[in-house]
Amino acid sequence: MLRTFQPDLDPASLSETPEQRQLSDVLAGFLAEACGPEELRKQSAGPRGYDPAVWARLAGEIGVHGLAVPEEYGGAGGTFAELAVALRESGRVLYSGPLLPTVVLAGQALLLSGDRRACARWLPGTADGTLTATAAGFLHPAGVTAGHGGGGWRLRGAADFVPGGAEADLVLVPARTPGGVRLFACEPAPGTCARTPRRALDGTRRQALVEFRDAPGEPVGEEGRAAAVVAEVLDLCRAALAAEHVGGIAHALDETLAYVTQRHQFGRPIGSFQAVKHRLADLLVAAEAARSAAAYATACAASAAPELPVAASAAAVACGTAYRRATAEYVQLHGGIGFTWEHPAHLYLRRARGDEALFGTADAHRARLAGLLGLTGRPA
Repeated sequence: MLRTFQPDLDPASLSETPEQRQLSDVLAGFLAEACGPEELRKQSAGPRGYDPAVWARLAGEIGVHGLAVPEEYGGAGGTFAELAVALRESGRVLYSGPLLPTVVLAGQALLLSGDRRACARWLPGTADGTLTATAAGFLHPAGVTAGHGGGGWRLRGAADFVPGGAEADLVLVPARTPGGVRLFACEPAPGTCARTPRRALDGTRRQALVEFRDAPGEPVGEEGRAAAVVAEVLDLCRAALAAEHVGGIAHALDETLAYVTQRHQFGRPIGSFQAVKHRLADLLVAAEAARSAAAYATACAASAAPELPVAASAAAVACGTAYRRATAEYVQLHGGIGFTWEHPAHLYLRRARGDEALFGTADAHRARLAGLLGLTGRPA
């Protein structure tokens, strides 16, 4: 049976406030200076994959890490809407710091767990930038079990392709217990937790294999709540990734427009040729659709609207597809220079391709949307 979809959101929530626009301007200036293409290459090739000084300044001077963290846990008490602004600007420059895994994947999981003790213990550190975090086994069930031993819970098993997993100070993971699946927090130690960096297409977003070898784990949240927390966090991550993609699309479009305006062939700018105009017009339409889809997903996330699953999957399809197209045009319309290692276009292409399966492929989200909207006769 086809489900009637009637979103119930205040239209004003889809537009940025003056404060959010100011935050965007401040971040755009800061990140453009601190994370240019050359700086990005150096940072992503370094031992941590990012510059700790830039990470600390983002947290301390601008307060990015605590934007969506309640004041009682050391944050600014804002909403997901403010965080989405920061993620969009970080996506514009391909910021390589673990912002997405720390403040969305792990931070929102702690908040949604409802575990005040766990939030009080770890969220202040994520908000002030002194603690990095991630979550393992959220998209694909990890082979991790938890049992009592040594005076507490012990985790055994492994989770692969964990974002920021090699450097994170805290890892959240759902594990099977005798009473069912439960969410656990682990502070990795060399003796009980092995972490192996994975070689990924996108070197600016590091991933790792995390192996738990009788690692101490702290239960987070109530029993029986892990599945619901994981599902909601994944939708928040999809909305966050959509915001990042909007920033990346804007960069690709701006740089391509600038190039085709100044590059001349046959005595005229190549942007004046009809074939190029049509390609850029199609890209602009896709970019605007992506921006609208991301704005709606952000508004649903900020207000905890029941439409979030639909909005998150729709944004994943629209933004992921548009980002892939924008980066392909970024490379191709720059001609020979766009294919060189020295040009930053391939870094954006790698980010777009690498993100395709981070929280579900476009095809998987189309199938999910069909189920959510009652188009297949099967639940999502």
